[in-house]
Amino acid sequence: MKCKKGGFPVKDKKELLGLVGNMQQLAYVRPITYEEGRARGMRAFEVKNGSLQFHVMADKCLDLADVSFCGHNVSFLAKPGLMGRNHFDTNGAEAQRSIMGGMLFTCGLENICAPCRVDGKDYPMHGRIRTTPGEQVGADARWAGNDYVMTISGTMREAELFGENLSLRRTITTCYGKNRICIEDEITNEGFGREPMMLLYHINVGYPLLCEDSEILIPTRKVTPRDDAAAVNTAYWNRMEPPKDNEPEYVFLHEMAADPEGNTFAAVLNRKLGIGLRVDYNVRELPYFMQWKSIASGDYVIGLEPANSSVYGKVYHLEKNSLHEMEPFATEHKKIVLTFLSGGELDAVRREAEEFLQQTGLA
Repeated sequence: MKCKKGGFPVKDKKELLGLVGNMQQLAYVRPITYEEGRARGMRAFEVKNGSLQFHVMADKCLDLADVSFCGHNVSFLAKPGLMGRNHFDTNGAEAQRSIMGGMLFTCGLENICAPCRVDGKDYPMHGRIRTTPGEQVGADARWAGNDYVMTISGTMREAELFGENLSLRRTITTCYGKNRICIEDEITNEGFGREPMMLLYHINVGYPLLCEDSEILIPTRKVTPRDDAAAVNTAYWNRMEPPKDNEPEYVFLHEMAADPEGNTFAAVLNRKLGIGLRVDYNVRELPYFMQWKSIASGDYVIGLEPANSSVYGKVYHLEKNSLHEMEPFATEHKKIVLTFLSGGELDAVRREAEEFLQQTGLA
């Protein structure tokens, strides 16, 4: 089934309410609790916004578990499957047994990427915030003028006795008839000393949006492979091959082109399905961008990863004296927007990427 751009002709609130008995016929946000497997007991929110549907995990950093658009799955689910918090989440590389992927998992706040040990202290793979349950969690669905707006919000805290005290306040917004999910984060150092703050948004695209027909669109000024496995595949960073048994992952670091205000994006398009995903963010807030590509059978995924730190991780930044830190009581704001594309929007986003590169003289 191919998704065609068209939308709904009725946009006025009064006209729309004349066509439905209850807005939940078209759009809603509902609290749910999972009841089986390792996800048992995990609280979440089910969100429907017309042809866009997704789940937000209240007990895992308000991250996005899965997304479907126009009846097609967009996100990646790793072999461990849907799960809540587990005993191996913060045990070094064992964390891979709890990385379910999902549409988004948030990495940080003291570490991203590989696990490490610094000054006798262990930092787990991709940090602790991704499995931190939310506090003061709430959801709302209401009319704001002619817009029917759904929001979910909550606070996650990464803290230790005699250690750091970092809070992440997250607000997720989606509006009926607009195929976007806006994620706004406010990170505050509530402690009395300078604290490292590393942050990476791990956005994971899976089949059927991701397949051999897909185009990976990144307005990149420069592509740097992370290691030898990626180096021999650098020429193919922007396309997907068929699954290959036991193939290693590839990671590429991108130097992103951006507009004068620092806005940029990455996208995955599938013209046969007629849909795509676009990720917008600002390089001033998130100066690093990594692309995770795996064509391994059973681990078939593209990760789009805006971040404030490098994929080389905490030790790399310590050695370079470039570890990002926050002053006591300082606050930083981050914003990423996931837009789900259809029809002519696929061509428009390609033209926009070309314009970005033309502005830098690289097209």
